[in-house]
Amino acid sequence: MINLAGRDILHGWGKFVFTGVGLGLLIGVTLSMAGIYRGLVDDGQALLGIGGADLWVVQRDTLGPYAEPSNVRDDAYRALLGVRGVAEAGNVTYLTMQVQHQGGDVRVMLVGFEPGHPGEPGNLVAGRPITRSHYEAIADERTGFRLDERIRIRRHEYTVVGLTRRTVSSGGDPMLFVPLQDAQEVQFLKDNDALVNERARTAANPAFNRPGVPGLLEAVQASQASSRTVNVVMLRLAPYTDETVVAREIRRWKHLEAYTRADMEEILIAKLIATSAKQIFMFLVILSVVSAAIVAFIIYTMTLNKVREIAVLKLIGARNRTIAGMILQQGLGLGAIGFIVGKTAATLWAPIFPKYVLLLPGDAVLGAALVMAICALASIVAIRAALRIDPAAAIGG
Repeated sequence: MINLAGRDILHGWGKFVFTGVGLGLLIGVTLSMAGIYRGLVDDGQALLGIGGADLWVVQRDTLGPYAEPSNVRDDAYRALLGVRGVAEAGNVTYLTMQVQHQGGDVRVMLVGFEPGHPGEPGNLVAGRPITRSHYEAIADERTGFRLDERIRIRRHEYTVVGLTRRTVSSGGDPMLFVPLQDAQEVQFLKDNDALVNERARTAANPAFNRPGVPGLLEAVQASQASSRTVNVVMLRLAPYTDETVVAREIRRWKHLEAYTRADMEEILIAKLIATSAKQIFMFLVILSVVSAAIVAFIIYTMTLNKVREIAVLKLIGARNRTIAGMILQQGLGLGAIGFIVGKTAATLWAPIFPKYVLLLPGDAVLGAALVMAICALASIVAIRAALRIDPAAAIGG
């Protein structure tokens, strides 16, 4: 029996291959969208792994430093060290900002930490840890900063002494680590221009000089007081300590909010990236529908171009099952070419994306199964059209 699928592919292989490549690029975009979602989740998990914390202590009634603003006094760690089961504590600040670099701006998350305490970046890929109390920095590779390069952050210059990898914020911004006091100054203290403006404002408005009304000195003191805060206190617990019990004790007695790693994962994944996940899912659905429509149209067009051949097969006694199988083979062959091209394309262009794209083998297997299922379903339209062909068309004009 003549195999129409193989015959059509051999005689029109150029059109078939180019169609498969076009479908493959669409499949590649679909796989990339799934990889972007996986990358968002992996970024959140990598963020929680930075610093080796077991508990995150933040301002009460807030969701923590990654989801919303949180201010905690930087001396709160002393009281937290007195809680049974707490082994180490470290103050950490976070601030997303622009840093000038080579005539442009680099968006980073500035992290202030205390060397030797929870919150310190580990697994340096180059350089050394921070050893001075001021003006040294550790940067993620994606910032583009190099070792021993001097970068300017607000009023001071910092020397990059170490490089890390995969240390990013929940939004994908690379991290830049500096000593805690430097980060507090950047985040909380007013700069010289602000103080000059405050002095002029105070001098120009006599109301500020009345007794009982804060003047310039009080404003400066308030600014200095605000620099004594941090965004989170990271705790490392003693071995075999129940983190939920410690968190409950902190909430009860210290008037602060404490989150376990499981709590933070829920905040990052279920709350922060929930909207992005829904949007990516909608794109996946749309791309799947478009892919099915394209395959259905292509297979249907190819089937209509073989009306006389199919009519001849029916005339010589070919069963409907045989004709349907031939069309299905064509659809599955198109899907196989498309998936191979799509998987290759997604792998090649994934590193170019500004955000991390994580392509898991399990997703590729699931994607292959879905592609073949979509192609099989899309072939139904062409199969129904083929089965309606009248055998008389083989001898009709």
